[in-house]
Amino acid sequence: MEHSTWHQAIKEELPAGYFSQINHFMDQVYGQGKIYPPRDRVFNAIQTTPLEDVKVVILGQDPYHGPGQAQGLSFSVPNDLPAPPSLQNILKELADDIGVKPNHDLTAWAQQGVLLLNACLTVPAGMANGHAGQIWEPFTDAIIRVVNQQEQPVVFILWGAYARKKKALITASQHLVIESAHPSPLSAYRGFFGSRPFSRANAFLEAQGQPPIDWLA
Repeated sequence: MEHSTWHQAIKEELPAGYFSQINHFMDQVYGQGKIYPPRDRVFNAIQTTPLEDVKVVILGQDPYHGPGQAQGLSFSVPNDLPAPPSLQNILKELADDIGVKPNHDLTAWAQQGVLLLNACLTVPAGMANGHAGQIWEPFTDAIIRVVNQQEQPVVFILWGAYARKKKALITASQHLVIESAHPSPLSAYRGFFGSRPFSRANAFLEAQGQPPIDWLA
């Protein structure tokens, strides 16, 4: 939220005072218990990937709820932690599609213009979706709408039913939507594996005259 290229654009999409409501919500929850990610990483996705640099959006549902996992980037964990099951499957599909990525931290993707956005930006320890429906969805929907308004073509990668519902926010014809089953072990074999989202995204970017993402970074 602090990144200047995002702040005004998002503000125009939200009711007056919504940023204050978010700050009040965070003051409450971070004062009451263990919340992930650390407060200074909540807006890491938009702080790492400026609006004008966005080339790909990968939408997750909410942060990992285990100790030390959440970085404020969807699906990413620090390299010194094991990859959670969904990330394991993402990396397996990446290996089959393009090649082997040597680490679990996806920050290098974010630095290249891959917006790693969760629909909810906070989660209580041990409670998946514990903050769903409370404050974040209007804010993150506004982020998606702002990206949709960009003239530069963007690839939106939507994995699973929850993310695919956000397709309604992607209305501009210059963008590409890649959708499939979620990489969770519960659904990865029902259409995620073999979907080749990484090479498809790069093929689109290159066709638009944009540099591809180095997914193996």
